[in-house]
Amino acid sequence: MNLSDSNFSDCESDLSDPDFFSYRYRAIGTFFQGIIFVVGVLGNAMVVLVVSRVRALHSPTNCYLVSLAIADSVVLVASVPNEILSYYLVGNQWVWGDVGCSLFIFCQNLGINASSLSLVAFTVERYIAICHPMTAHKMCTTGRAKKITLAVWLTATVYCSPWLALTVTRPLKYRGYPDARECVFRWPRNQYLIVFFTDLVMFYVIPLVLSCILYCLISLTIVNRKVVSAEGNKRPKMLLDSTNTHSKTK
Repeated sequence: MNLSDSNFSDCESDLSDPDFFSYRYRAIGTFFQGIIFVVGVLGNAMVVLVVSRVRALHSPTNCYLVSLAIADSVVLVASVPNEILSYYLVGNQWVWGDVGCSLFIFCQNLGINASSLSLVAFTVERYIAICHPMTAHKMCTTGRAKKITLAVWLTATVYCSPWLALTVTRPLKYRGYPDARECVFRWPRNQYLIVFFTDLVMFYVIPLVLSCILYCLISLTIVNRKVVSAEGNKRPKMLLDSTNTHSKTK
């Protein structure tokens, strides 16, 4: 009996008092994140709906914009509602179980990575269309854009699939909440450094550098065209002035 009481007291000593957000924090967080969620999801849904229904908008550029809209919606749905719910739960409590933990993390990474790849595809398409207009007629077609978009999502899905096995739920040690659990990494965070570093390089650094280079080339092309156009407009005027001067001397 004494041993049992001792074990119980040891278990109790491992527990901590639950943490809750203040009412003001809950209200402000719910309000602003609710606005972000509603505006984001409705705005992205309108983009997808309008482009899909209006045949005149079926262009390569809009294919990538639809992909971006879907990716943004996936991130919003996988992040914002659960974040709002967490304001009203104890600590980092997770209520969706092990499967939900894996799916939510997977969808968040899927949406972010698909968005990054879609931006790269969009930038490359703009570069070809502006800097190589003769080639664009053959390469930048709607059918090819759809295939590239499909490849973007398949690549992001395959790349993010390990996240389905890299997360787990574990008990939260709070007094009065014996069934509360949290969604965490399956192994210590330092063992995920290679995953985070690969994400950083593949979906942030490389896309950023590539986009900067391509947009610089696009800017140079536009500036050069303006210079050539300005020089072309000056030549007829110079010829006209020369003709008038020649006529007056006669």
